[in-house]
Amino acid sequence: MRITPLGLDHVVLRIADLDRSLAFYCEILGCVLDRRRDDLGLYHLRAGRAQIDLVTLTGELGQKSGGPPVPDGPNMDHFCLRIEPFDGPGLLVYLRGHGLDPSAIARRYGAEGEGPSLYIQDPDGNTVELKGPTVV
Repeated sequence: MRITPLGLDHVVLRIADLDRSLAFYCEILGCVLDRRRDDLGLYHLRAGRAQIDLVTLTGELGQKSGGPPVPDGPNMDHFCLRIEPFDGPGLLVYLRGHGLDPSAIARRYGAEGEGPSLYIQDPDGNTVELKGPTVV
């Protein structure tokens, strides 16, 4: 199996102040609020063909990742690569064959819509999401 990255699907940033971040990304940088998940504290911003997801520290997702960002600490939750092909069972075998421990495959929302994805960790402990095509 060979994975072909098609591009960056999205990045997920942990934020302290939703209004301040929305003003920066939408009013200054021209992104558009595409989808809200107030129940999770998750806000999807359209950035061309990609997305920037904002996760509030007080929301369900933000609380899972620890305290607030600090000047010398990590602030990104994960990044996502849109890949082809996305043969779930084959991908799991391939990744495990490289000594990785992939998460379960689940349907998640990304820049192109909802589709299958899984998570792995890079050698430095960064979370990488691998995402397949949109499923209707």
